[in-house]
Amino acid sequence: MTKRYIGIIGAGECDAELAQLAGDVGRRIAEAGAVLVCGGMGGVMEAACRGAKAAGGTTIGILPGPDRADANPYVDVAIATGLNEARNLAIIRTADVLVAVGGSYGTLSEIGFALKAGKKVVGLKSWEIKGMVPAATAEEAVRLAIE
Repeated sequence: MTKRYIGIIGAGECDAELAQLAGDVGRRIAEAGAVLVCGGMGGVMEAACRGAKAAGGTTIGILPGPDRADANPYVDVAIATGLNEARNLAIIRTADVLVAVGGSYGTLSEIGFALKAGKKVVGLKSWEIKGMVPAATAEEAVRLAIE
């Protein structure tokens, strides 16, 4: 069976509480044997990757710019797209399911694209949008993503 790819979407800047939450989600993704897919930059993305790496997981960063070196230090596979925000579609298409942790307007666009594509989106302290599956904890978010 192929490994499940779980996308983490969220803001490129976040406070310590959200970073802790994203790190916990990343760790739980790795412990579940899934691959973490994200935008490869800072904030929620970096925290989730750090958590996944601490648990021995694999991380993929689909970057907005043309240089793989821009990826956060916890990305295993950096994909430089040069597509800026349009790379959000590549994240959505690569992931089997997505977990939105916090987020601003970029996250909102990813949620919209994912729902339109028929992907499950779990929200953790994120936007509340019809079609999303709400979660109260990192443990619940990952459990719902894997179900």
